[in-house]
Amino acid sequence: MTRSRFPVLSAEEAAALIPDGATVGFSGFTPAGAAKAVPRALAARARALHASGESYRLRVLTGASTGPGIDEALANADAISWRAPYQSSKALRERINDQRVEFIDMHLSHVPQMVEFGFFGPLDFAVVEAVDVTDDGRVYLSASVGASPSFLRHAKRVIVEVNAHHSQRLHEMHDIAILPRPPLRDPIPISRPLAKMGVPFALTDPSKIVGIVHTDEPDGVAPFTPPDAASERIAGHVVRFLLDELHAGRIPADFLPLQAGVGNVANAVMASLGKADEIPPFVMYTEVFQDALVGLMQQGKLLGASSTSLTLSEERLQQVYADMSFFGPRVVLRPQELSNNPGVIRRLGVISINTAVEADIYGCVNSTHVAGTRLLNGVGGSGDFVRNAYLSLLVCPSVSRGGAISTIVPMVTHVDHNEHSVQVVVTEQGLADLRGLGPLERARRMIEKCAHPSYRDYLHHYIEASPLGHVRHDLAHCFDLHRSLIEHGSMLPAVEAAR
Repeated sequence: MTRSRFPVLSAEEAAALIPDGATVGFSGFTPAGAAKAVPRALAARARALHASGESYRLRVLTGASTGPGIDEALANADAISWRAPYQSSKALRERINDQRVEFIDMHLSHVPQMVEFGFFGPLDFAVVEAVDVTDDGRVYLSASVGASPSFLRHAKRVIVEVNAHHSQRLHEMHDIAILPRPPLRDPIPISRPLAKMGVPFALTDPSKIVGIVHTDEPDGVAPFTPPDAASERIAGHVVRFLLDELHAGRIPADFLPLQAGVGNVANAVMASLGKADEIPPFVMYTEVFQDALVGLMQQGKLLGASSTSLTLSEERLQQVYADMSFFGPRVVLRPQELSNNPGVIRRLGVISINTAVEADIYGCVNSTHVAGTRLLNGVGGSGDFVRNAYLSLLVCPSVSRGGAISTIVPMVTHVDHNEHSVQVVVTEQGLADLRGLGPLERARRMIEKCAHPSYRDYLHHYIEASPLGHVRHDLAHCFDLHRSLIEHGSMLPAVEAAR
């Protein structure tokens, strides 16, 4: 570690510098690389001030979701007034849905430009985790990049958490560049997933760094649970579809870059792709480098991956750190403005695989809200990929709560990805390829291929009973399943009533 001229602070001393009402940009894209000690100290400060009758709430920006030390700790201390762009915290979710926290749900690729143009107002502080910082303001980030370079560039004051837990060789993976303002942008020079265009560090004005906080803490990424039977069947449908596309010549013989969202279904899909002998070795252009990818890379099935974070359980992260000579040249970590850039995704012909909460019979997808009102996590980066991918696949089980909820419905209660972007929907029941189909044929294929048998007759009847139109909907009954869920705790009473 480089010795620096910046003052060394305790987490409590650093937290004391951040006033009530400040807008703070924290590092982190998932728990990977998230600031840790200072947010916890801010939560403790908020509780103490609240106990004495004083106000203390912050406007919080991050790259995406974070570790429990940011969203969970600050939300439990009622220390967040405003939040963007994504979260996955139970405590914060409750406060968002109760209107105690204002939440801005937005595409992750948009965040850096919004910061660049001051759309969120002045950025008062950046609190960023790194493995090193130099006297001239070079900040060598830890396990994620996310939006940290933009926060460091635009914040009025900077606090750097230097975390000794992470490898000092992480700079070998980092490729950091901030795009110039439009209209003076040249084409982004990423023509291959592993092509680099930047430098291995983020920059900040050293005069803005008010202190260094030393830590030695893991990211705390939870290991994924083994895939269940539904996830395995979904993965099987995806692999067969991609093989069919390969054999038909719609995917080139050396394959196309893949993107997969976060979660157990995505891990199951990637593991199944790794086992499929007919799938050639491939590369990824994605947001997160997850547990399943470590083994695939060691086996030679995954040749390389561009990402913005190492979202790895501690065991897998240490495997990577122990063999940086192998993983370093094969993994690139970029700012999310590049990892999720629509132009690069379109240029590379990325195949995207993301999860859905529900899909309607015409292919519109809800990824974010229960019954159209209660936020789950947010749209995250899925929209960046779904709209711009060469092939966009949305996956989910056909039912949840033991069959009480159908994820295939007449009309989604919230639209995150519309039918113009969604090409393929997959459940454990099957796969609906919607390309080239008009609305009625899309609906019939969705029902036959993706809906659970308990709901198929109901959905077919819904179409036939709906008024004629380019898209057939009965506005008096399109949400009957959801109304039944709210009133009875299950969608099945609506199915019974329709018989």
